[in-house]
Amino acid sequence: MKTTRRNFLAAMGTAVAAAGLPRVAATAMTPAPARPARDMRKAIFLVAAVTPCDRNMNFDEAVYKDILAYFKDQGADGVLVQGSTGEFPSFSVAERKRIMEVALKNKNGLSMIVSSGTPNFPETVELSNHAAEHGADGLLIIPPFYYKHPSEAELTTYYSLIFERVSIPINLYHFPSMSGVAVSPGLLHSLERFPNLAGIKDSNGDAAEYQVYVKEFPKLNMRTGTANNLKAALEAGMGAMLTEGNVYTRQVAAIFTAARQGKDLDEPLAKLDAAKQLMRGAGGGYGAMKYTLMQLMGVKSESCYCRPPMLDATEDQKAQIKQRIGELTRMA
Repeated sequence: MKTTRRNFLAAMGTAVAAAGLPRVAATAMTPAPARPARDMRKAIFLVAAVTPCDRNMNFDEAVYKDILAYFKDQGADGVLVQGSTGEFPSFSVAERKRIMEVALKNKNGLSMIVSSGTPNFPETVELSNHAAEHGADGLLIIPPFYYKHPSEAELTTYYSLIFERVSIPINLYHFPSMSGVAVSPGLLHSLERFPNLAGIKDSNGDAAEYQVYVKEFPKLNMRTGTANNLKAALEAGMGAMLTEGNVYTRQVAAIFTAARQGKDLDEPLAKLDAAKQLMRGAGGGYGAMKYTLMQLMGVKSESCYCRPPMLDATEDQKAQIKQRIGELTRMA
């Protein structure tokens, strides 16, 4: 006579009891252990903010305050002050200090990371400590970008001297297509002894390379600076500093909200892509980006000019932006 499933389970229960092991109910399967919730504490959305300038190319403090308030209202967690989108190389040290002061006085709950890198060591330290003294949450420091192809030992020496003199968290800026100097995994390993090494901003945008950073440095914050790696960043619990945040603030914020709630990211990512497709051809360049932002904010201001060598929005771009701004607002 064949052994029934019930008889088999009963026999197994007797054997378990005889062995002194805890008895499991015959009619229930042991549930699989629950998957641990993803740690999203590092998944912070920072807008790589533009720097508003008037027709005379002077920094507009009042409009900058309005921009910061707008980003917060639209759901951003924070702001990167004077990154590449903020045209940092086009401003003097004194101007950069003033811009960061205005930003840090108007945090209003926003997390603020200040870009303080220059091609030289003393000005980088000066700007870094100025940001620290005025309440910055962290720094973004690009490698010294005049001398191309420095050795890893040379970069380690450069950054070590900065870490020894600056106490707040420091992120290294990996943007070799702009700076000409890469932040390699080897360089990061050489700086791991410094407790205020926070991570990087990866604006290179190479998906395979980004995965290497994420896997090799899980304890640091490997923030993506490009939207194509945003899903990978959030799935790894990492943050982002995005140029797209200027115009598509609410769309990007919705992606972060979905990630924190454990929801699928494809739908909000598709909405961001649709918004970008709508503006394709109309919003290219920092000048057009500033103009679009002013239109979204409803600010009647001419402070959407750029510092050379960046170009202002053309009249054709302005006309196209005005035609599409209503639909873009409805898509948010």
